[in-house]
Amino acid sequence: MTLTASVHRPEADDATAAGAGPGSEPVAAGARPDGRGDRTRDADALAVASFVLGLVGLLVMNILLGPAAIVMAVLALVRSTSRRGRALLGLALGLADLVVLALLVAGNGVVAWNFGG
Repeated sequence: MTLTASVHRPEADDATAAGAGPGSEPVAAGARPDGRGDRTRDADALAVASFVLGLVGLLVMNILLGPAAIVMAVLALVRSTSRRGRALLGLALGLADLVVLALLVAGNGVVAWNFGG
């Protein structure tokens, strides 16, 4: 005579409910099975980085930080960031960096900042 007991494993039910079939790896809590969570997080980081670079670029090194902010903002928007407003601000600030650079070049005739009189 053999005594067997049925053991309920809730993690197996969660994996099956999430669309994972037999032979597939378990899905971590909060992760999306299609892998879009990492891509969205990367796009959000690009949006924040473009905003920060555009803001700092208004003060220093706008010849480098302006184009970098524009590229990062466009990449974040293409990758469907959830921080769309931040990416648009980064894009606007990157463009403003280039406008400031153009004004400085037109006014001074060189690509240089001058804080003194």
